[in-house]
Amino acid sequence: MKIKYFYTTLFVVLNFTCFSQSKINDFLKPSDTLNSSRRNVVVISETSVAGLSILGLSTLWYSDYDRSKFHTINDFNEWKQMDKYGHAFTSYSLGRVGADILNWSGVSKKHQLVYGATLGFAFLTTVEVFDGFSEEWGFSWSDIGANALGTGLYIGQELLWNEQRMVLKYSFHRTNYASQRPNTLGNGLLEEALKDYNGQTYWLSANLRSFFKESKLPKWLNIAFGYGADSMLIGNAKSVDNMFTNQKQIRQYYLSFDVDLTRIKTNSHVLKTIFSVLNTIKVPLPTIEFNSQNRVVFRLFYF
Repeated sequence: MKIKYFYTTLFVVLNFTCFSQSKINDFLKPSDTLNSSRRNVVVISETSVAGLSILGLSTLWYSDYDRSKFHTINDFNEWKQMDKYGHAFTSYSLGRVGADILNWSGVSKKHQLVYGATLGFAFLTTVEVFDGFSEEWGFSWSDIGANALGTGLYIGQELLWNEQRMVLKYSFHRTNYASQRPNTLGNGLLEEALKDYNGQTYWLSANLRSFFKESKLPKWLNIAFGYGADSMLIGNAKSVDNMFTNQKQIRQYYLSFDVDLTRIKTNSHVLKTIFSVLNTIKVPLPTIEFNSQNRVVFRLFYF
C-alpha cells in the first residue's frame, strides 16, 4: 500500500508540475499579434514601478541632502569614468528589457524601439534632473551622454541588423577598498556591487557567429572587451582637499571569451526568459588584463 501510495503521489506531482510548466511556458511565449491585455498590463506595470521608484528616491535618498536651485556639474574625470560605463550599461539593459516586454505583448517593432528601448534613457534622465536640484549632486551632461550611448547601442543594432550582435554586460568581485570607505564604496555585498567601482567591470560582448555567418563557430560564442579601474578611494586622485591624494588609480582593459545565453537553442520560453535575464552578467572565463601600469596579467577565471 505504501508503494502504491508513493507512486500515486509521484504521478500526481509530476503531472501537476508538467501542467504548471506548460502554463508558464505558454504565458511567457511572445504574442504573434498585438495582445491588448498584455500591453495594458505592461504599460500600467512600468508606469507604476517607475513612479514608485522616483517617489522612493525622492523621499528616501534625496531627503537626506539639502535641496538647491537647479545646477550642473562636470564629473567626467571622476572614478576613471567607471560611473559613465555604469550609466551606459543601465540604460542599455533597461531599454532591452523594455523592448522585450513589448515584444512579449505583440507590439510592433517600431513601437518596441520608440516606447520600450528608450525606457532606460527616460528613467535615468528623470533621476538626473533630481540630481540637479540636490545640493550634494548636480545635473551631469556626461551622464546624459552615457545614457544616450547605451540606448543608442540597442536601437542602432536593431535598425542596422535587427538583432543584438553586441551586448553590454557587467561583472563584479569584492575588493578591500570598500572596508576603508564604506560610506562611499558600500557596506555589504549588495551595496558594494553598486558603489565599489574597484570591483566592477563593464563589458562589450560581441557574438562571433553573427559577424562571421559562414563559419562553424558555436552560435553562442562571444568575444568580450572589458574596462575596469582599481586603487580608487575617491573620485578624483588629483583632488587637493582629500586625504587620499597619493593613491595611484589604475585603468584596466580586458580581453576574454564569453557566452551569449540568448543564442543557446531551446524551445522552452521559461529557459529563454531566464537566459535573457542572466545575459546581463559576463560569464567567468579565462581573461587577459592590460593595465595602465604597463602590466599584462592572465586570469584563469576573472569575474
